Amino acid sequence: MDETSLRNIITEHNIVMTSVLRRQSSTSNENDVRMRNNRSSGHGAVNDSPPSSPAQAGDRGTRACCFCWCCCCTCSCLAVKSGNGTQGGPNSRIPLPERDDPPTHEEIESWGESFDKLMQSKGGRRTFREFLKSEYSEENILFWLACEDLKKEENPEIVEEKARLIYEDYISILSPKEVSLDSRVREVINRNMVDPTPHTFDEAQLQIYTLMHRDSYPRFLNSQMYKKLLEESQLS
Repeated sequence: MDETSLRNIITEHNIVMTSVLRRQSSTSNENDVRMRNNRSSGHGAVNDSPPSSPAQAGDRGTRACCFCWCCCCTCSCLAVKSGNGTQGGPNSRIPLPERDDPPTHEEIESWGESFDKLMQSKGGRRTFREFLKSEYSEENILFWLACEDLKKEENPEIVEEKARLIYEDYISILSPKEVSLDSRVREVINRNMVDPTPHTFDEAQLQIYTLMHRDSYPRFLNSQMYKKLLEESQLS
């Protein structure tokens, strides 16, 4: 293993461990508050009863595994709370597939006019994702979608958790879904991960968007998938 690869692995480990320590500190503070409340309500008796609500039980379960950073999709610590307080399972790593009415012929035609129009269309993104899957590069649009989802989040704790998952899934050199980024952008991300925000991956997202535009989009327009879809929409 060369020196650069070793340095990247050490950096990634430090980023994840920083996130773990923050989560542990937050959990410890919450436990202290809960114990003080239990003592106050029980006149000094220790409350051994289970959490009074499913949400509390879910909190305890999702924070049990503090050292999991191996991208294990079955680990409970990867559950991410959504804005309404519910928890997602392993599929919370990426936005759910978009469902919509079939695109019209005019809409499908517009996809050939510009890459921006393709990516602004729900049906366009869904179709382009299927094309990228056939080329074994689906991780590019999944990363882009995950970044779009992160930018909508306002809760700092959820932002940090989602940023960590995006890093593990698409930035880490240990991930099978690693996207192709240059060293400068990787260094920017590593600095941003010290204090993640909804815009932690903006430069990386732009670089992947440009890559899809220049590399995959022309092949998509010349593909049988797009031509067939265009023909079928014209007949319907």
